[in-house]
Amino acid sequence: MSLSIILTIGIILSVAFHFIGVYAGAKKTVWIMIVIMWAGSINIAMSEIKPIGYKDIKEMKGQFADTDILIEEAGDEVSVYEMLKIKKSYQINNPKK
Repeated sequence: MSLSIILTIGIILSVAFHFIGVYAGAKKTVWIMIVIMWAGSINIAMSEIKPIGYKDIKEMKGQFADTDILIEEAGDEVSVYEMLKIKKSYQINNPKK
């Protein structure tokens, strides 16, 4: 799934939760829940990958030019979202895996 699809689904769910909160009379509670949900999602996507992920990056490095560009752009600390982009690029170039 691309990031735009995930964001669209998240926005639709947030609006749906808002209307449920308005109907139930719990607007503040629902908005606090929505803010916590979005903050947690962003935190997970931007957190650093585990050490085994760096091992995977070393194996992918040097095989495909566009994957190498993504690895270089990610830098020393790779986030979960960047790792997903790198793996997707690698799988597009190497469909055997």
